[in-house]
Amino acid sequence: MVKLSPSALKLFRECPRCFWLDHNKKLKRPAGIFPSLPSGMDKILKAHFDAFRDKGALPPELREVTGITLFNDVETLKVWTNNFKGISWTDPQGHVLKGAMDYVLKKGNKLIVLDFKTRGYPLKEDTAEFYQDQLDVYNFLLRKNGHATEDYAYLLFYHPEEVDATGHVRFHAELVKMNISIKNAEALFRSALAVLHDKMPKPADDCAFCAWQHATP
Repeated sequence: MVKLSPSALKLFRECPRCFWLDHNKKLKRPAGIFPSLPSGMDKILKAHFDAFRDKGALPPELREVTGITLFNDVETLKVWTNNFKGISWTDPQGHVLKGAMDYVLKKGNKLIVLDFKTRGYPLKEDTAEFYQDQLDVYNFLLRKNGHATEDYAYLLFYHPEEVDATGHVRFHAELVKMNISIKNAEALFRSALAVLHDKMPKPADDCAFCAWQHATP
């Protein structure tokens, strides 16, 4: 049985060899310094959204979007957004795909995934594209668990804008609508499983980790 997540599939995209070594040989890439700001922001953003949900209102970041509400099944949302629980699906062979979302919106009887992203600078033209697989996987998991979803999701980016006169840092929020593909999520999952069950693949051409390993005597 293999357990995969959006972060594991991201590694597969980056370098099949690193992915294969991580899962089959337990040889992980050297860990760098993990920035604490994104995880800290996620925590306060979820509390921020929860406060508006409890009032039956939308936060200002979403007021340009019509016809939506914040998903109000509190207990289910607690599970889906918990990194140790999340939402999962098991295929007929017993392999598991699992992920934890940031937040969920609702439009009619359909759900919409909302993911928070914190960065140091304004968005570039292709910034949102890096999160396509992640959004596809979340929607795939929701549908496999019997939930109808829209054919799009939202990324909500925050980046620091200025420090005001009181010393508080102000963040700029930018909402990006992304079309999603269930077929992409399933194909990515199947491709990753196929690699794990085969011999060690070649490294990605631009994988600095594999290049360093090859160059090390």
